[in-house]
Amino acid sequence: MCKEDDVALVRQRMGRLRSLMDAGGYDALIVRNNADLRWLTGAARVFDDEVAHTAFVTQQGAWLHTDSRYYGSFLQHMQDAGSWSLDMEQQTHSEWCAARIKQERARVVAIEDTVTLGFFEDVQSELNKVSCACLMPRLHGDLALLRLVKDREELGLLRAAQRITDEAFTHICDFIRPGLTELQIRAELEGFMLSSGAEGLSFDSIIAAGPNGANPHARPSARQVQEGDLLVIDYGALLGDYHADMTRTVCVGTPSAEQLRVYDVVRRAHETCADAARPGMGGRELHELAARVIEEAGFGDCFNHGLGHGVGIEIHERPSVGRRSDDTIPIGAVFTIEPGIYLPGKFGIRLEDCGVMEEDGYIPFAESPHDLLSVGL
Repeated sequence: MCKEDDVALVRQRMGRLRSLMDAGGYDALIVRNNADLRWLTGAARVFDDEVAHTAFVTQQGAWLHTDSRYYGSFLQHMQDAGSWSLDMEQQTHSEWCAARIKQERARVVAIEDTVTLGFFEDVQSELNKVSCACLMPRLHGDLALLRLVKDREELGLLRAAQRITDEAFTHICDFIRPGLTELQIRAELEGFMLSSGAEGLSFDSIIAAGPNGANPHARPSARQVQEGDLLVIDYGALLGDYHADMTRTVCVGTPSAEQLRVYDVVRRAHETCADAARPGMGGRELHELAARVIEEAGFGDCFNHGLGHGVGIEIHERPSVGRRSDDTIPIGAVFTIEPGIYLPGKFGIRLEDCGVMEEDGYIPFAESPHDLLSVGL
C-alpha cells in the first residue's frame, strides 16, 4: 500500500472512534492503553511496555502527550501526524488532561477503564485545582471492540508475520534432534525469526517435550528431547506491532499408535471448527463444537482451555472463543483455533492456526502442514 492509503486507513479508524463518541454523547475521550494508541495513531515500533502516553480526542482535534524518549519516534512513525497535536510538556499526564479538558470546555469526558484508579483520581484532583468539573464515564472495552475488525494494513502485517513464522517452522523441524534441550530449540527458533525479518517475538515461545507437553503453557527447560517424544511448539513472529500465533506438535522419531490416534482427534477437532466457522457465529458455539469432537473420542476431560482468541496488536484480544464467550465473530475478525489434548505424565498435543473470518468462512494465515511430522530422524 502507498503512504496515502495508510493515512486513509488511520483516518478511518479515527472516524470510527468519533462515531463511538457521538453515539455515547461524549465531548472528549482520554486514551492511555498502548494497543489502542497504536491503532489510532498508526505509529509502528514506538510503543513498549511503559504506559507513557496519553491521548485526548474531541470531534475537532486530537492531542497526544508523551515524553522525550518517544517524541522523535512519534514524529517519524505517525502515519497521519498532521491530524495530531503532539507535545512533551513537562507536566504529569493527569495535569495535562485537566488542562485539555478546561481548554476545550469538555463536559462529558469518557475514559478507558484500563487506566489505573490512581490516574483516574489524579485527573479529578487536577480538575479541582483548576476549578473545572466534568462527567467522566468509563468505557468498558469499547476501543477493543473497534479494533476487532481488521483493515487492509492490519491484515497485511498479520500475514507477513505469519510468513516468517512458517519459515521458522520449516527451519526448526530440520534442526531438532534427540539430545537437544527445550531451551536450545527455543534459542534456535527465536534466533531464526529475528534474523529473518521479525522485529520481535509475539510471546515467550513454548517448547515442551514429552510429559512437559501435557502442560499447555509449559516453560522451556533443560530437559533433553528424547526419541519418541511429542514436541509442542507454540510461538510467533512480531512485525509492525502485529502478532503471529501458531502451534504445531511434531514427533521426534516415529510416533506410536496412541500418539497417532490422539493426534487425529485434535486434528479433526481443529479442521471441523475451521470448516464450520461462519460470520456471526458465537465464540462459545465454536468452542463447543471442538469440545464435542474431543469428548466423543473419549478425551473430554483432557481439553480444558478455550478454543481460541483474537490476535492483532495484542496477542490476546477480542473476540474470545471459549466456553464463557459472549462474543460473535464478524467478517474481518482475526482469531485462533487451537484445540488440544493433554495426558498428564505422557504427552500433550495442540494444533493452532490464526486466521481471518471472511464472507465465506475462516481463512487461516498459516501454510505449515497439519500432518504429524516426524523430525530428528
